[in-house]
Amino acid sequence: MKQLKVILIGAGDRGTTYTDIMANLPEQFKVVAVAEPIESRRQHIKELHNIPDDMCFTDYKPLLALGKIADLAVIATMDRDHFEPSMKAISLKYDILLEKPITPTPEECIALCDWAKINKVKVVVCTVLRYTFLFQKLKEIIDSGKIGDVISINHEECVGYTHQSHSFVRGRWGNSERSSPMLLQKSCHDIDILQWLIGKQCKQVQSFGNLTHFTQKNAPKGSPEYCIEGCPHAEKCKYNAVRLYLDDKENMWFRRSSTDLYNPTDADVEHTLRTTQYGKCIYKCDNDVVDHQTVNMLFEDDITVTFTMTAFAVDGRYINIMGTKGQVRASLGDNSPIKIFSFSNEFEEIESIGSNSITAGHGGGDTGIVKTLYDYIIGDYDDNCVPTIEESCYNHLVVFAAEASRKENCVINVKNYIKNLNMN
Repeated sequence: MKQLKVILIGAGDRGTTYTDIMANLPEQFKVVAVAEPIESRRQHIKELHNIPDDMCFTDYKPLLALGKIADLAVIATMDRDHFEPSMKAISLKYDILLEKPITPTPEECIALCDWAKINKVKVVVCTVLRYTFLFQKLKEIIDSGKIGDVISINHEECVGYTHQSHSFVRGRWGNSERSSPMLLQKSCHDIDILQWLIGKQCKQVQSFGNLTHFTQKNAPKGSPEYCIEGCPHAEKCKYNAVRLYLDDKENMWFRRSSTDLYNPTDADVEHTLRTTQYGKCIYKCDNDVVDHQTVNMLFEDDITVTFTMTAFAVDGRYINIMGTKGQVRASLGDNSPIKIFSFSNEFEEIESIGSNSITAGHGGGDTGIVKTLYDYIIGDYDDNCVPTIEESCYNHLVVFAAEASRKENCVINVKNYIKNLNMN
């Protein structure tokens, strides 16, 4: 069995997740170098994969300056830091596992896609829902013709109030200037999965949404800037940072990402709550991304799709697929079965597997993409889950078009939108 050598650029939560999985597949993968500015994260990768000191870097530039020293580059930096290392890695003929989104701008997405095609390298974007049991089973049901031709889909991504507060208010993705629009960062793989399930392209989009709740005007009377300073509403506030980060010793995702330390102490967490936005009142942060958004889409053959993303729910994804012969209802998050209703009065239930939680590996999608990646890179892949970079790029452009629709309050023709981008 061929062992793929891997370099990791960006050892945050996502980069560490993928390479931790690779560590459990030693016959298939060997991580040989890491570039990560935060010492504790870099040290974790170094120790787990037995990487020598001279292959551990604080910046990607000296790593890529070595030339092509491996088969695969995993690029999992912050959104706005995807483009430059990806373009350089493509120039070196690396195949790439690229964390979503591709980049925060449509122009960069197109440029990266074109550069990958010119250099004939494989770029796999981490739209991990494609690799879950649930969505693979839904694809199988649709393609079998069991519910006839798909006519409509309603799909919901319930981000969840605590995830919203951590990642999209207090966290790194709360401000679009630092990261990217929330629909792109959080839900580009939902738009992608809808296209994959349907098997046709989106033609038109219309979107509505706003930042409504997590704003200064909703701050409780008497609340301080930082929760740890003693808030009179602390006992009842579900966003109390002291309870979420300091008191909860089990939520290592919150503790690690807030402190930028792999094994933070309570003292580290307390320092973070006193000095960074992770400790601020949830209504007094510099966030500007939406807390709810709906996208209406018209696909080829007049297939209509509605997608809703909201913070104001318990975590989970819910989908209702309606066809000419029946419908399918399913969820990722509450362990309920896939339900298939036939218009001939037949009913079937299929046990579902996997949790929606990011800490639970996206319903098996994180492990699924790494295992599938190996076969895809070595040329031993014969399924239809992995999107080409062209397909991923188009689906990202649908998201950008939806954001333009939301801001401009209009319906957008996707092909005309892309044509105008290419003209500019």
